[in-house]
Amino acid sequence: MLLPIPDVLTADQVLRARLLLDQADWVDGRVTAGHQSARTKDNMQLPEASPAAREIGAMILSALEQNALFISAALPARVFPPLFNRYQGGQSFGTHVDNAIRQVTGTGHRIRTDLSATLFFTGPDEYEGGELMVEDTYGTHNVKLPAGHMILYPATSLHHVRPVTRGARVASFFWIQSMIRDDGERTLLFDLDVAIQRLNSEVTNPAPAVQLTGVYHNLLRRWAEI
Repeated sequence: MLLPIPDVLTADQVLRARLLLDQADWVDGRVTAGHQSARTKDNMQLPEASPAAREIGAMILSALEQNALFISAALPARVFPPLFNRYQGGQSFGTHVDNAIRQVTGTGHRIRTDLSATLFFTGPDEYEGGELMVEDTYGTHNVKLPAGHMILYPATSLHHVRPVTRGARVASFFWIQSMIRDDGERTLLFDLDVAIQRLNSEVTNPAPAVQLTGVYHNLLRRWAEI
């Protein structure tokens, strides 16, 4: 499932983040790349211990905790602390797949990367190129969203970032370990949840929604890993 999530951050939050990001010290993005992806990764990245990364990361995590669409789609068990990258001057990231397991720096914690997320801080009119290209069974999808919006997609997907030929593309990226490991099962639960919400808003008789809610929770109980 490839899902845009609009307005994760407010306009004021984006402005605050942009101010911090503009003043931050960036380093070579290969510091977090695996052996294979390091060969094709050409961007800049904020150090994980950067005060800007910590403040904006906390802002993102707080916003996600209150975002009903994200919770419904991801069913998150753990979220990796957000990282931040910048592409400009022809920089790009070749086709790769994200590491299956990520170590949280400075801790003994690891997460399984079921879902990948990119949250944009620069709008499409501020740079040329820089599209996130995500491959799935239905082809290759071109993603370039407004500032404050986020794309959520299976971490198993091959993906790449096209060269940025004008301006700068600045974004946050991170991973989610879901309570539901399988993308197909997670998608079924999301579709069922959307249908239940629609029933609750459109149908006066609550019985069908109650019955479907029971099905939803019984499937969640069967499939969830917590």
